[in-house]
Amino acid sequence: MSFFETLAKYWPAIYISAIESGTRYIVVAGLTYLLLYVFFARWLAGRKISRKPNSFGRMSWEFVYSMRSVVVYGIVGWFTVVCIRMGWTQFYGDIHKFGWPWFLVSIVLAILIHDTHFYWTHRLMHHPKLFRWIHHTHHLSTNPSPWATYSFSVPEAFVQASIAPVIFFILPIHPLAFLTFMFWQVGFSVFGHCGYELYPHWFVRSWLGRIFNTVTHHSQHHEVNRANFSLYFNYWDLLMGTNHQRYAERFSEAVGEEVAELPAKRASVPGT
Repeated sequence: MSFFETLAKYWPAIYISAIESGTRYIVVAGLTYLLLYVFFARWLAGRKISRKPNSFGRMSWEFVYSMRSVVVYGIVGWFTVVCIRMGWTQFYGDIHKFGWPWFLVSIVLAILIHDTHFYWTHRLMHHPKLFRWIHHTHHLSTNPSPWATYSFSVPEAFVQASIAPVIFFILPIHPLAFLTFMFWQVGFSVFGHCGYELYPHWFVRSWLGRIFNTVTHHSQHHEVNRANFSLYFNYWDLLMGTNHQRYAERFSEAVGEEVAELPAKRASVPGT
């Protein structure tokens, strides 16, 4: 069967993939919104990173843009399924083919591949000649909420969704391992856009803070627009010197303590 015949045969994968992506987004973002913005909003008021309220109108547009992105994810999911059926990927269905150790390792590698993919595509989208065309929609949310997680322009949605075929092309991965990675991806992404700093006050000054990003890290990126480009881990920002120089100070403000200093070895970029 030719590539185009396979495309025609598996076109329902658009709907299946879109529904799966949309369901994950709505469930995770919805639960996060209910917990942080409804049930525990008063208790967590001191941990709100931005003191500006999240308007219903802004969050509604975030949801609409996210639903549009979900349609794009369906299209990319369709393409990925076709590539799998054509035998062009390293997808495998029998866990015992590589064993359980590789199953677990493949999840970790998928996360690391995505972290690298995100950092460099994200920096590229901030290039002045590309920003307004590709990335501007996401930055309409200067005070992001959980609903901003997938709030992308159509071109950026394709960029973000491209991680799926990238992983399947370069990494032997079982569908259950890929599904686990996808839940990590949406969970951490919603967490990064949740608007509340939930880490303890000592986190940024610890060795864990050199590895994992905080909610403040990405919220500050939405505020200043030219630093803090990484997703899950902080090592690319450290290596490339793209942490905002007021990151630790902004974190301290979010957790309600006196200003702290970044660890001496943490790189930074000029800020406002």
